[in-house]
Amino acid sequence: MSGFCVTLGCGPRVDRGTLPERLSDEAFWALMTSLSEAPGSFPHSDNLVSNEILIPHTIRQIHARGGVYIGVGPEQNFSYIARIEPAMAFIIDIRQENRTLHLLYKVLFELSENRVDFASRLFSRERPDRLDDDPSVGELFEAYHAAKPSPELLATTRASVEKRLRETHRLPLSTADLEWIEHALNAFHRAGPDIDYGASQPMRDPRPSYRELMTATDVSGQSRSYLASDQAFARIKTLHERNLIVPVVGDFGTSEGAIARVGEYVQRHGSQVSAFYSSNVEVYLSNQQMIAFCRSLASLPLEPDAAFILSKGTSPIGEKLASCPNRSIRFF
Repeated sequence: MSGFCVTLGCGPRVDRGTLPERLSDEAFWALMTSLSEAPGSFPHSDNLVSNEILIPHTIRQIHARGGVYIGVGPEQNFSYIARIEPAMAFIIDIRQENRTLHLLYKVLFELSENRVDFASRLFSRERPDRLDDDPSVGELFEAYHAAKPSPELLATTRASVEKRLRETHRLPLSTADLEWIEHALNAFHRAGPDIDYGASQPMRDPRPSYRELMTATDVSGQSRSYLASDQAFARIKTLHERNLIVPVVGDFGTSEGAIARVGEYVQRHGSQVSAFYSSNVEVYLSNQQMIAFCRSLASLPLEPDAAFILSKGTSPIGEKLASCPNRSIRFF
């Protein structure tokens, strides 16, 4: 790596290999289901929203790399994806509800021409008259923070989402999936931009709101969220329109589950993983589960300069593997 490169992911862009430029709806559903494991639970929160206020500082350390991105959790993935610009992304979470939440996001991106329309649908608030098509992220959230929730828009959005998923994409969603989409839309409708990690399970400690997460800045004063610019929003929208952000149900504490299956898919297509975002999942893993997680990581076709991203920073993937509890793990 060049001596002038002080951030992660500064090397040449990772070759996409034979990764698809677009997946058909049938192939998207087949891939999503074939990579998934049986769902589990996360009793601490609905986790409709992340709580990682330091994301802009982490994103500042990462450059566009291409390749494949793997992450976990809700909306924070979009900000990382917009920065890394992968050819394809997989979001792996133990909860089927998270998979369904990302299908909701997928449709909201597809239906929305720009950030202003997207926020209107997400929060079920009519577009404020004073907003142009390219506001600053601060202006965007200030306007929707002041806007009143619209039950009519909520009903319209819910109907549009269900129709697009079931009739346009023809995804065979269950009744439980559709109920979770309704639950999520209702939560965003009630709280608007003030929705936080606690959502339907309020917590004692204050949590950053969606508004705070999207408008937070790094040390240079720059916001780096996926709603901070039209360019960032457009990168995510394009990937969703091509079915290239694939939500998967998977347990980080298994060694032959979804993570390994994603790796096999990427390897078959001659590409590499350029970034792996694990948030704070390791906090919830036992020693044996941590060993299994490290084995899954080591089995991935990793780009040597790949970033391993935590909730409070990032490091080279090699450093992560070197710290794994089972030193017999081999780094590919």
